[in-house]
Amino acid sequence: MTRAYSESYLNNAKSCLAVFFDYAINDCSFSPDWLSKLFVTTGIAEQFERGNPAYIAGISGVELAREVINLAYGRKELPEPGHYDGCSPEYWAGWALAEYQWYTGRRFRDIFDRLPLSEIISMYTVYHEMDITSFIDSVEEKYRAVQREPKLKQIRESRGLSQNELAERSSVNVRSIRSYEQRGNEIDKAQAQTLYRLSRVLGCTVEDLLENPMDDTNPSECVTDN
Repeated sequence: MTRAYSESYLNNAKSCLAVFFDYAINDCSFSPDWLSKLFVTTGIAEQFERGNPAYIAGISGVELAREVINLAYGRKELPEPGHYDGCSPEYWAGWALAEYQWYTGRRFRDIFDRLPLSEIISMYTVYHEMDITSFIDSVEEKYRAVQREPKLKQIRESRGLSQNELAERSSVNVRSIRSYEQRGNEIDKAQAQTLYRLSRVLGCTVEDLLENPMDDTNPSECVTDN
């Protein structure tokens, strides 16, 4: 797969996320799962996972934490950072998670939805002395084991629309919508025009509808399904 940024930036990204978690959790006393929610909802996680140089290499982990917290709460007096020796479970979790995200291309939003940051931190005892591939394999297994309702169904129901109503408004065949929601067909392989029509009616992005949004599948190359 094509990754969001070059491997030459990976060590910077790992160090930045590691210090971010360590500082925000241990110095600023944020709970891990609340911090991960702020990371996602402020939009900084998306910038990070897309490889925006300003975030993966342009600022320190402490600066990243302060930006996330200030975006969430406004200007806030924050403590001076402590000493980081790279040994805390929180530091390790950020370091390892940055590589997992880069390697798989999964969104932080989807990772935390299936595997809370607190659970990732708890993996420190078993995995911190192992090769990073052992951690990646374990997280990937846990990620795939958590079965969620298809995103199309979740978003459609949150908008109060039936399948027939969505089909009528989007001009996408109701059989196709039903098949995507039952995972008979993969929505990630739908035509770009189909995804656009659905996202326009549902008021979301095309990426929000995809089960694996960073995969290399090119929707425009797929067979028309509507």
